[in-house]
Amino acid sequence: MSRRDELAAGLAETEQRIAAACAAAGRDRDDICLVVVTKTYPASDVVLLAELGVTDVGENRHPEAQLKLDEVGSLGLVDGIEPPRMHFLGGLQTNKAGAVARYADVVHSVDRVKLVNSLSRGAVAAERTLECLIQVDFDATDPGRAGAVPADIPELAVAIAGAAGLTVGGLMTVAPLADDPAPHFEHLVNLSEELQREHPGASIVSAGMSGDFEAAIAAGATHLRIGRSILGERPSTG
Repeated sequence: MSRRDELAAGLAETEQRIAAACAAAGRDRDDICLVVVTKTYPASDVVLLAELGVTDVGENRHPEAQLKLDEVGSLGLVDGIEPPRMHFLGGLQTNKAGAVARYADVVHSVDRVKLVNSLSRGAVAAERTLECLIQVDFDATDPGRAGAVPADIPELAVAIAGAAGLTVGGLMTVAPLADDPAPHFEHLVNLSEELQREHPGASIVSAGMSGDFEAAIAAGATHLRIGRSILGERPSTG
């Protein structure tokens, strides 16, 4: 089986799962954006995914994400196929934010005002608009996790809305590993509804990965971040 066939099979199986979850939740598949997480996979996979109809990919680290985008450009896409939109998903250091703002279309991991300011400077310098999602952390017991506590959402949203080159896109979370993800996803959707009262355009709810995206769909997620189910086990980085 060729790599293209492997990706096509993984994509088809994942789409079947998404369709079944949408049917169970009474939702329209077209209301959900599939972000295929391509971290650690080669740029050639991104090209094949684009040719298979994938419009959005996600990366977690800089400068790997930028280098991969550059390589995708050098490999070339079939005529008429646009490069996928780039979603930056990982925790982001302030000193790298300006560079990420120059190539990412959406950043899912905004969790502090200092980061907002750095992203704004990068977006303005590149003369582009960057959609920002506030990452929400529901696991206060783990100080190493990225994300803002729910009480900080209004302040961050105001900072993003007032920053040049940025727009408030919505919210993102990663469910704590040891917990049932469903209550956390439902909480995120409730927080999204509160956010949209002040920022009507902030409708993105980014939740759900390979192991729990059915629960995210049931709760009302709009964006799924799925890698392994489509691309297979991640290549070793050791």
